[in-house]
Formats: sequence, structure tokens, C-alpha cells
Amino acid sequence: MGVGESGGTGESGGAGESGAGEEGRARARARARGAGRVRRVLLALVVAVAVVAPLAAFARPQIPAPAPAVLPPVTAATLDEAYAANRANAAEAARMAAANGDRKRAAADRSMAVSTRRFLSFDGRGTGQAVEVFGDLAHADRVAVLVPGSDTTLDTYDRFRAGATALMDEVATRSPEGGHRTRTARAAHTAVVSWLGYETPRTISTTVLTTGRAESAAPRLESFVRELRGLVGQDARISLLCHSYGSVVCARTAERADRQGAGLQGTGLQGEARVDDIVLIGSPGTGADSAAALHTSARVWAGRGAGDWIADVPHAGADLFGTTVGFGTDPVSPAFGARVFAAGDGGHSDYFRPGSVSLDNLARIVLGDTSEVTRA
Repeated sequence: MGVGESGGTGESGGAGESGAGEEGRARARARARGAGRVRRVLLALVVAVAVVAPLAAFARPQIPAPAPAVLPPVTAATLDEAYAANRANAAEAARMAAANGDRKRAAADRSMAVSTRRFLSFDGRGTGQAVEVFGDLAHADRVAVLVPGSDTTLDTYDRFRAGATALMDEVATRSPEGGHRTRTARAAHTAVVSWLGYETPRTISTTVLTTGRAESAAPRLESFVRELRGLVGQDARISLLCHSYGSVVCARTAERADRQGAGLQGTGLQGEARVDDIVLIGSPGTGADSAAALHTSARVWAGRGAGDWIADVPHAGADLFGTTVGFGTDPVSPAFGARVFAAGDGGHSDYFRPGSVSLDNLARIVLGDTSEVTRA
């Protein structure tokens, strides 16, 4: 009896343990196959862009332009001086581009030299960089900073600028209660900044699959936010609206607060560079596993339109040839932990489309009407 019970128990326990072990191994194999598929997809993307990108590079020659204007730190009292100096620099860049036979760039630079334009910085060299202000920054207590994604240059800047003006128009017609009227005092104290403060990657390139450009941009964005915070004051509300690859830039900037031990200098988006909201729109991922990993006191939001192709990009990371390719967890997934808002049915370039659900929610976030934001 004892031997029989023992044998029976042994057989039952062995089968249970064997079944549990087999199930665990099956799950592990499934995870491995999934990771393998992701690596293969990412590797295919790397190979494809490695072939195409060098050919595309021939279509992007260096464009001559003057060095950026040398200006003192910007204050409310020196804003007009900065605007005038950068317009003059844009005018000179237009002359140099025209003399070089680049009519498209000359036209773009010339439009930026118009007396109504207000740039905190301008650099017409190469693909170009510019930081433009919409609204009265000197008296603003709410500021939205737009951070662009790939293929944003001076040649394509009007497309980026259109998003900033659409947001400004939306804010300007919104009442404190969330409805609409001609103009409100609150909207009059809101400014929008289009921050093309880094060299964006090309959509068809190896750089768009890694954090390299974002790593380079992060200290610049942190420095800009710190300067902006000094200009508008500690009580002002600052929101970062980060589109596509721009969400990687914002995330890497925020993460600097947790990486000083690695020899980095900076505070991330805290302290004198504190922001109130970080909004990730059309994001391929951030390089962080979760919103908590960004180490920021800001509210982290995420939105994606139903027609945005970015949803089909593998939200994972893989180590290929010693470089991490891909940006990890999908920011609109529950696992990431962001506040997910409704972005309508638009595509990758439609988040600032006038009349859209996404623009309505972005304006609510910028104005601080966070309880009125519609959730996805």
C-alpha cells in the first residue's frame, strides 16, 4: 500500500511538474519566436535604409548660410532685439542661398525674414534649425513647445509651422469653461513655440531607428526649457508636445535627470527646466519601458490617431551590431502607463488638423483643462 501510494503520488506529482514545466517552456519558446520576429523586422528595416539612405544623401547638399546671430541670454526686455537679429540673419541666409542657386531654400529663408516673424534662434546652415514664437511670450503664463519628428528642416518648415499656428488658433477661441468664444484673457496669455532645435533624422535612414539624434538633441532641449522657464517664471505652465521621433527626443531629455551618474550634466525636465506636461503623439516609442522610467514630475500623455501608420511599427527594441534599434513599449499601451487621450481617426500628420479631436484635446492640455480631456 505504502509503495503503491508512494508510486501513485510520485507519478501524479511528476506529471504535474512535467506539465507545468512544458507549459513554461512553451511560453518561453513563444516569447523567443516573437522576439526573433521583431529582430528580423528591425534588421530588414536597417538593411533597407542602409541601401536607400546613401543614395538619398546626394539630394541633400550643404547649403551656405551665415553663422547664427550671437545674442545675450533672452529676457522679456531683449525679446524684440532677438527677433530682429534673427530676421536679419534669415535675410542674409536667403541672399547666400540665392547666390548658390538654391531657389527653394532662398524662398524659405526669405519668408522667415518678414517683419512679423519672431524667432528666438535661427540657423540657415545645412538642413537648418529655427525656434519660432507665436503669441506674446513676454507675458505668457502658458507655453506649449512643439518638438518635431523626422524630415523636418527649413525646407519643410511650413508644414511644422502650420501645426503651431493651428494650436494657437484653437487656444485663442477657447473659453475657460471649455467652450468657444471670440477670444479670452487666458488665451491672450498663452504662447506656442515651434522648436526645430536639432537635426531631425530622415524617415528613410538608419538614424530614425535609433536614439542617436535624440541623445544629441536632449541637452539642447533641456537648455531651451531652462531658458524659457527663466523667461516666463516658475509659476507658468509649460507643455511639451512631442510628435513622432520628437517623442524620443522629449523622453531622452526627461531621462537625463536619472543619468547624471553616467557623467551627464543636467537635470532633465526638472528643477529650473521643469515642465508640467509631456505629450507623446504618433510615437514609435520613447526608448523607455514606461512613463515612470522617464523620472519626471510632469503628467505624461499619449495619443494616436486610428489612421496613423505608426501603430504598425514594431514597438520593441533589439540589439543589432552593438546598437539598440527600436524604441520599446508602445506609449498608448496600458503597460506604458501614460494618460491616453482620444486622437480621432486621423493619420500620422493630422494631430494638429483644425477641427480634429486631437487638436481639441491638445488645446485642453496646454490650457490646463486636464479634467476636460477626452480619454481613449
